Amino acid sequence: MYRSIFVSLLIAGSVPTVPAWAAGLKIAVVAPVEGPFALLGQQMLDGARFQAEDRGSEIIPIPETCEPKDAENLTKALLASGAEAAVGFLCTESLEATLPALAEAGIPALTLSVRSDILMEDALKKKWPFFRLVPSAKAEAAKVTEIILSRWKNEPLALIEDGTIHGRELVESVRGALAEIGLTPVFSDTYRPAQEQQVSLVRRLAKSGATHVFTGGDRADTAIIARDAASEQVPLTLMGGEALEAANQPVPLANGVLAVSLPDYATLPEAKVTVDAMTAAKLLPEGYVLPAFAAVTLLEQAKDQAGKDNKPVIDALMKGPYPTVVGAIRFSATHELADNSYRLLLWQNNRFIPAPAVSGTE
Repeated sequence: MYRSIFVSLLIAGSVPTVPAWAAGLKIAVVAPVEGPFALLGQQMLDGARFQAEDRGSEIIPIPETCEPKDAENLTKALLASGAEAAVGFLCTESLEATLPALAEAGIPALTLSVRSDILMEDALKKKWPFFRLVPSAKAEAAKVTEIILSRWKNEPLALIEDGTIHGRELVESVRGALAEIGLTPVFSDTYRPAQEQQVSLVRRLAKSGATHVFTGGDRADTAIIARDAASEQVPLTLMGGEALEAANQPVPLANGVLAVSLPDYATLPEAKVTVDAMTAAKLLPEGYVLPAFAAVTLLEQAKDQAGKDNKPVIDALMKGPYPTVVGAIRFSATHELADNSYRLLLWQNNRFIPAPAVSGTE
């Protein structure tokens, strides 16, 4: 009991502006419990459950299979649970199946994973209570463009991509945004991915005069480009997207490579007390653990605000910002995160760290 009280005080101290022990609520956590995504589902459940009962909330696990054939059962389970809100939703199929019924029941759905712009457009059009606690598909390109303009505007720029749907769409979005303000790269190319070497590409980059390169490709290809640029003595500053957050193999990523990605939430100042408490409880704060914890504390604060305003929780979610372990959360009119969560990171000594600020930039 003493340990529970101690950890509860730690959690309360991690989000100091939350009213102490506001009335809890029933929250369904829609997450896989078996199959290849079971580990991710367990992370969602662990994060949501951590200290929820101490704050008066009840977590109700709802198994998610990500199979369209199970849509009816998933919807029935959600409605039968008595939940006042639902979080998790690893797969788009789960949301597409349940959102109409959740809308009718007035139950908000907060995804920790799904980034589909089309689904959000449908939800807004049909007034479904869908909120996203992960950046939209457009947010990555917006942050890459912002960083290029703030740091590389006067540098010879190259935009390259690997021909995949994601890589091509990401680079085309950045190219289009830059073109609107009259900025044209000195070099553009689609390279062949999964090659043992990229010397020819590096030499073409050198011939173009490009010194700063955005790579719309995966970590392995970017690591090979960095390695071959060093061996050819071609000075290139490389920056990739979130795809660089992957296994550091077969070629290690060179120090100095930049990535536009989400921060490691466990390293944020807002998360320190909670991370310490989770560590003490033998819970590893990785993956979806902290986002799920943040989703629950967000909903608890929204319910408290809803009580004050005598309005539904869905309306209170639009108020914000609400402090959480992943930073203050507020939603835009389109139910997206109002603040872009992507950050510029630097690979240094086998890990990504926040990139140092540059004079004259944010």
